[in-house]
Amino acid sequence: MEDERTPLSKRLVRVRVRISGIVQGVFFRASTRHIALELGLKGWVRNLPDGKVEAVFEGEEERVLKALEWCRRGPPGAKVERVEEFYEPYKGEFETFRVIW
Repeated sequence: MEDERTPLSKRLVRVRVRISGIVQGVFFRASTRHIALELGLKGWVRNLPDGKVEAVFEGEEERVLKALEWCRRGPPGAKVERVEEFYEPYKGEFETFRVIW
């Protein structure tokens, strides 16, 4: 069982994010997948009908925080206005990180 004394680099977390702004049609999903795979994270990313992008990241907390930092900027062409973060219980249910529809 993990507690506050577990180093950030080892603590496993799950975060759902919703990103608002100019985030569709600018390769946000593909870029998010690339970054997540580079960081060794698992989960998914998708476009929402309201123009937002939603993603779930699972992995070591330090790496998830790096992905969240990237989401606040996004790829070239994106204009991120808001990132909502929702911490959820870690499930370890994913085998990789993918774009879903």
